[in-house]
Amino acid sequence: MNKLLDSPINLLLTTGFLLGLNLPLGKIASDHQVSPLLWALLVSLGGVLFLFPILLVQRKLQKPTWHMVRFATVSGVISFALPNLLIFGLMGYVGSGYMGLMYALSPVFTLFFAILFQMKTPGRIGVFGVCLGFVGAVVVALTRGTAPDAPALMWILAGLIVPLSIGSGNIYRTLDWPKGATPDMLALGSHIVSVLIFVVILLVQDGTLPIEPLYAIPEVTFMQLLFAGMTFPVLFRLQQKGGPVLLSQIGYVAAAVSLIAATTFIGETYPIATWLGAIVIAVGIFFSILAQVKTPKVAVQE
Repeated sequence: MNKLLDSPINLLLTTGFLLGLNLPLGKIASDHQVSPLLWALLVSLGGVLFLFPILLVQRKLQKPTWHMVRFATVSGVISFALPNLLIFGLMGYVGSGYMGLMYALSPVFTLFFAILFQMKTPGRIGVFGVCLGFVGAVVVALTRGTAPDAPALMWILAGLIVPLSIGSGNIYRTLDWPKGATPDMLALGSHIVSVLIFVVILLVQDGTLPIEPLYAIPEVTFMQLLFAGMTFPVLFRLQQKGGPVLLSQIGYVAAAVSLIAATTFIGETYPIATWLGAIVIAVGIFFSILAQVKTPKVAVQE
């Protein structure tokens, strides 16, 4: 377990795998008329319910500083509340596979912002991996977009806000990581903020929390809480150990996993070209991992 939590490569693959499993669950919830806002709340709630008791039992809860509160607020909004609202809100229009591809575009945005802010970026092999993954993501997006049941252009464009927001959040968390704060505490704080945002929005919009549709899919609800809870502790450790550009490539892993999961469990179908694009994404991940092996580094000090 210690080796898993210390290795950026293991953290990358684990986080991306868990993230990819979240997306088909959101599609199932959408098909059962679960409010996108409620399902997005459920994702962050899973992180809170998973982390809080563990930190409490281990006596690792930290008294939040103003810096930690600021970090949690900004991170909660741009990294989780906004992207998840869009992801689950658009899921019914474009499918879980396509939304998984929006994650796949986040490395390009992250790399652009890293260059813009003059942060340390991967070497040539790493940049090649990001670019190759991007090519694969474009192939998949174009082939998905030209399918007979293709979503309208406005939904595709709205989906692009997801990688923009995620990329911004990846960079922000590295630039403003509070000194002495643990990944678990920052993950907990960020998702508490996200939960509060969704609760307020739902109460203002509906006057209540519309949880009745969840009664029809208790197993899916439980799995969403569990997978989300397992995802965010490793995600924040990956931020700390691997840096924003490597972290962003969980989108490539998630894209491939979501395509396979959506095909296997909920019957979505994609043309051969889509799967060829997914293979190109996988090759891009390989080069990114190769770059990490050649130039290992710790991105954020504890």
